[in-house]
Amino acid sequence: MVRFARAGALVGALGLMASLALSGCGEERPVPEFVPGATSGATGTATPVAPATASGPPLALSPADGAKNRPVSVEIAAELPGGGEVSRVTLKTKDGKKVEGKLRTDGSSWVPSAPLKWSTRYIATVTASRPDGSVSEGTSTFTTMAKPGSMITSGLYLFDDRTYGVAMPVVAEFHPGIPEKDRAAVQKRMFVQTDPPQPGAWHWVGNGTQAYYRAPEYWKPGTRLSVRIALAGVPLSNGRYGNVDRNATAKIGSAFEMKVTNSDKQMRVYENGQLVRTVPVSLGKKKTPSSSGTLVVMEKKESTVFDTMDDPDPENRYVTDIDFAQRLTWGGEYIHAAPWSENVQGRQNVSHGCVNVSMANARWLFQRTKIGDPITVTGTERKLAPGNGWTAWNLSWSDFVKGSALPVPEGGAGPSV
Repeated sequence: MVRFARAGALVGALGLMASLALSGCGEERPVPEFVPGATSGATGTATPVAPATASGPPLALSPADGAKNRPVSVEIAAELPGGGEVSRVTLKTKDGKKVEGKLRTDGSSWVPSAPLKWSTRYIATVTASRPDGSVSEGTSTFTTMAKPGSMITSGLYLFDDRTYGVAMPVVAEFHPGIPEKDRAAVQKRMFVQTDPPQPGAWHWVGNGTQAYYRAPEYWKPGTRLSVRIALAGVPLSNGRYGNVDRNATAKIGSAFEMKVTNSDKQMRVYENGQLVRTVPVSLGKKKTPSSSGTLVVMEKKESTVFDTMDDPDPENRYVTDIDFAQRLTWGGEYIHAAPWSENVQGRQNVSHGCVNVSMANARWLFQRTKIGDPITVTGTERKLAPGNGWTAWNLSWSDFVKGSALPVPEGGAGPSV
């Protein structure tokens, strides 16, 4: 049995992983590469243009005029007694430099497109139109707080200008994990936009170290995903603040799906819904079974070394060169070439939990798969454990939305900003 992850690795912070009795034949979970902190986000201000002259009562703004020590994640909001809607928001530094941003789709606040600067003075001007045709305006001058010393670390498993599979969830990660009482506030600052538009929802995993975003069904091929995890300066109840904003824009490629059935020990491969190949496999033996469920390709290595010499069970200790390895779980399950088991593939399970295929089939698969492609395994002795890999698609939609910290409209929510 493979050891899961080094205790110091950021991704290994999932508290639930320590209790997973999973088998695997792969290497330890790697430290992830994170998208670097963003210096800008979506641009454009909310402008229908308001009439130039205010004729109604002044607005009460948040932050209030004269407010100090505001977080750099602060949003601009206005109270509108008697109804109406905000038609223009302008935010500038004291030297007149304009700050870009846009309104949330529900009109509740205006969100800067990038974190504000620490210890800096800003002037916000908001104009609103009322049902009676009058126009109200409010101005607030406020100052942001100094940079705090205690922060959370965040990560985003998505990279700019890359193409992913149709099951690629948006995966945000936090260390330490986000306490349950803070998740709604954090989730409000996690923005996903899709083109073409598709509804979606967030789902928190375990002790709040990860959150997944997905749609009710796999993404449509050709979808463009634009993600902003806008947590710089977000205050949490544990006295910490978000460290940086992270963003990425990526594309979803063609539909490539693998379906493995233990009953006949075959993998059926589909491209855009059409069966293109049937591959004999050998899954995990009874002592180290493969996980049944919907998994996602998380990582690909043309060649690597599986080293399990620290496994407590002597029968599971080995060092082996591996070709065409595709990671499926943090517990060490992969699709990979296994020339030593080719004579039993399609007939007998002999692996330590991996999906063994021939060298030729492993190469063929490796040349076609993308990070984010789904593989469904059925009929084994073990069920896929939540959080053991990117398990977002291992839940029905109705169960998935239960993991959201905010209410999810039926069918899923659209982008909030």
